[in-house]
Amino acid sequence: MSKPPADQEELLKEESLLSHLIEMRSRLLKGGAVILVIFLALAPFSDFIFTSVASPLMEQLPEGSTMIATQVASPFLTPFKTTMFVALFLSMPVVLYQVWAFAAPGLYKKEKRFAVPLLISSIVLFYLGALFAYWVVFPLMFAFFTSAAPTGVSVMTDIASYLEFVLVLFFAFGLAFEVPIATVVLVWSGLTTIETLAKNRAYVFLGTFVIGMLITPPDVISQTLLAVPVYLLYECGILLSKLLTKNKPPDE
Repeated sequence: MSKPPADQEELLKEESLLSHLIEMRSRLLKGGAVILVIFLALAPFSDFIFTSVASPLMEQLPEGSTMIATQVASPFLTPFKTTMFVALFLSMPVVLYQVWAFAAPGLYKKEKRFAVPLLISSIVLFYLGALFAYWVVFPLMFAFFTSAAPTGVSVMTDIASYLEFVLVLFFAFGLAFEVPIATVVLVWSGLTTIETLAKNRAYVFLGTFVIGMLITPPDVISQTLLAVPVYLLYECGILLSKLLTKNKPPDE
């Protein structure tokens, strides 16, 4: 006896959900495997990796000062934690590709054409934000901090505290450089218009400094080094939105 249509529909829904869960599990395992392989490959060089990440501060320390470890396991764990985050950082293109491969079957052809360059540019901008923090922000910021130490105070930063501090800034600058992508998505999706974005320039400019004050250390240098690039990227986002929507069909 054949099953009623309602039962068949329920069975199809369950099979579809199960296949999606299996696909998600496969994508997660592939992404995790890439992170693990990169971590294992970098693990023997964990001391060198931590030294490289810490060099912007170590180069600014006064003569005779060093970084310190205030916890028993910090000298062993902190370099490995740094290596794990570097492995995650390097594997992000593969991880994001797995996310894309999982979501792509549910997108229309025109959405795929739009999403692929968006995904690639998001990865590139995130890396540029992190590199900007490392090469530009960190040297200026740490030079200011070490020079501002009161007389008689030795600057000797804990390695675990330093790692937490720079990871927050890497993440903050990486996300801040995604502003053009967010602007394009908002305009393309119809949630806002180019005219509205242009009209609110003054509020955005003020908001970038407020955000810089909240997520960066309490100094003018790092706040400005985050706010100014974010505002310039906002202007780039408006320009890109104009170029992309110029050829956009009215029915989209």
